[in-house]
Amino acid sequence: MGMTIKDIAKMCNVGISTVSRAINNDPGINPETRMRILKVIEEQNFVPNSSARNLKMTESNTIALLIKGSTNPFFQGMLRTFEQELQKVEYSYLIYPISEDQDETMVAVELVKERRLKGIIFLGGLAEVSENNLDSIGVPCVRCTVSNPKVSIGKRDFTVSIDDKKEAYRAVDYLCKCGHKDIAILGGRKLDGSIGRMRLEGYKEALKDNGIEYNPDLVAYMKENVGEFTVENGYLTAKEMLESDIHMTAIFVISDMMAFGAYKAIKEKGLRIPEDISVMGFDGLDWTNFYHPSLTTVRQPCDQMVKASIDVLLGAINDGNDGEQRIFPAELLVRDSVKKIS
Repeated sequence: MGMTIKDIAKMCNVGISTVSRAINNDPGINPETRMRILKVIEEQNFVPNSSARNLKMTESNTIALLIKGSTNPFFQGMLRTFEQELQKVEYSYLIYPISEDQDETMVAVELVKERRLKGIIFLGGLAEVSENNLDSIGVPCVRCTVSNPKVSIGKRDFTVSIDDKKEAYRAVDYLCKCGHKDIAILGGRKLDGSIGRMRLEGYKEALKDNGIEYNPDLVAYMKENVGEFTVENGYLTAKEMLESDIHMTAIFVISDMMAFGAYKAIKEKGLRIPEDISVMGFDGLDWTNFYHPSLTTVRQPCDQMVKASIDVLLGAINDGNDGEQRIFPAELLVRDSVKKIS
């Protein structure tokens, strides 16, 4: 019996589907891997039969995007880039919104069974996940926008994000350097173990390094009964804090959408931005430039993170790469909502 595609896969230490992709000149395969496989095929005088050529046709070439917070414009902006980038590598994709109370791992396991997925990209949610959970999903997964650089990465864990603590530090440090000492924060939910917690840690550290004592009365947590990171949550949280009449000259809001709500609460209180109170946002949504006044914020490099997520996922699918963590720097956009005080 002659050599089979299975034998070639074994010799190259890759999956059968990867050999099929090399034969079919699939643009999604790493060029070096393709050259290595074709070299072995040539050396072994292997002639692929028609079923090997058709393997690519019968396989599902689909990636699922599982989104926690699908109404968030931050994620909606990223979806356009995902669509463009996945088309380039000839992968179809499925968008699956996940509600706040759903277990992402369970949803992923079911979807993989139903849709014969090649891989999954999680947007938002799934801040902390065990290797066992990732194993149970059965296909490579990348967590995009959620990561903790302090936590070591397992063999199956792929993450692409900013360093939330470091970038929150950058935002609050800027407020301190502008002369603000009484800085409030509109943070995540009280028991938030991911982005909310890391941005709060960055806030605390920046205060400490600037010789400002941390005051828990200046910390407002997101409302539990309202959607996370929404305009409404920002409005209600800021309104409550302003009604407490605690002295503050600046507010760091951990999402631009919430900052939009905070603007309304501040104006309803008869205060002016930035003359009476400065506002710092986070995320860098395009329309923050059109708020009045334009919002000083921290912009996440969304396009870079999307491209990296796809790159990392294809490396795991096609080449069996081990876990990886990619951290991108964000950018402070200085605009009109923060005032320098003496």
